[in-house]
Amino acid sequence: MQLLFESPRLYFRNITVADAPMFYELNVDNDVIRYTGDAAFENIEAAKTFILNYKDYELHGIGRWAMVLKSTHEILGWCGLKYLPELAEVDLGYRLFKKHWNQGFATEGSLASLKYGFEEKNYAEIVGRVWKINGASIRVLEKCGLIFWKDAIFDGQSGSYFKMTKDEYFKI
Repeated sequence: MQLLFESPRLYFRNITVADAPMFYELNVDNDVIRYTGDAAFENIEAAKTFILNYKDYELHGIGRWAMVLKSTHEILGWCGLKYLPELAEVDLGYRLFKKHWNQGFATEGSLASLKYGFEEKNYAEIVGRVWKINGASIRVLEKCGLIFWKDAIFDGQSGSYFKMTKDEYFKI
């Protein structure tokens, strides 16, 4: 296991094939994927195939990382940065099991990912994309210091872009 970075309660590592059962369970929960535009995996084998074909770590040096609780080593979900080549953007995202909602983990993971993106990867800007009906994720982005930028359509839904520049990051 390669530890990439950490925050006070969490550490982050690449998702591996061994995580396929967790990845399946996370994405099969309709409440968890409600505002994502993603479909649930059909089975654990489909989650395994997705992980095997996930090339973001190799191609871009970033990706969605397993978010692990330091005290128990339990995987809470994932959080991280994704390069979107079609938009030339670095996107912040996260997904947690419901039992870990409303405990500050999404905010803590997002802040740690922003720190990694700006301080280690030297990105000029990081965006967060969210459906307008997802108030909880909008609050997370705002708590992290991302600022509303523009409206857009994501997966056929009305959404908003939030962003933070490297200069803004270093002012907080």
